[in-house]
Amino acid sequence: MGFTGFPAAALDFYDDLEMDNTKTYWTAHKHVWEESVRAPMTELLAELEAEFGKAKLFRPYRDVRFAKDKTPYKTHQGAFIDVAPATGWYVEVAAPGVRVAAGFYESSAERLGRLRTAIDEDRRGQQLEGLLADLAAAGWEVGGDRLKTSPRGYDAEHPRIELLRHKSLTVMKSYGFEPLIHTPELAASIRADWQATQPLITWLTDNS
Repeated sequence: MGFTGFPAAALDFYDDLEMDNTKTYWTAHKHVWEESVRAPMTELLAELEAEFGKAKLFRPYRDVRFAKDKTPYKTHQGAFIDVAPATGWYVEVAAPGVRVAAGFYESSAERLGRLRTAIDEDRRGQQLEGLLADLAAAGWEVGGDRLKTSPRGYDAEHPRIELLRHKSLTVMKSYGFEPLIHTPELAASIRADWQATQPLITWLTDNS
């Protein structure tokens, strides 16, 4: 049948789950998650797989072993396509709608060291700056975890100190409640957006 869009029931499901994050609610509405969230997400990922690779569909259950918040279920459904360790493309549906992202979300000390060496170097560092500026101009939000201070060995006056502070680096774009998310055309929009981030993904994989 193919991807036809996320139904309004998917957003409503998560809106209600945010208000009643209990096993009772989940059990009574699990069929809505299966039909309106998991099924269309699986179909969407199948359409994108040939170009971007196989995705991991995240489990709906939260790991609460060490969390103060003991609510059992995630209030979003995400999926990730990895092209390198912790690096790739992401898509999510939740109460606020649909959003996509790209970049890397965590790294070892060794990998972070290689990335900072690349950022420190003028040619590669300026290339990354240009890629992020182009994406920001196209409506992407640049984010990621960052140190509050300068990383060891780098001057606070470094021209790319803000990039050097990153421990992860992502770009995100939200479709929100746009009618597009309820249509088959969402797949083409996500494809085009992920294609736009390919130079960033390539830079991250080549320099880490």
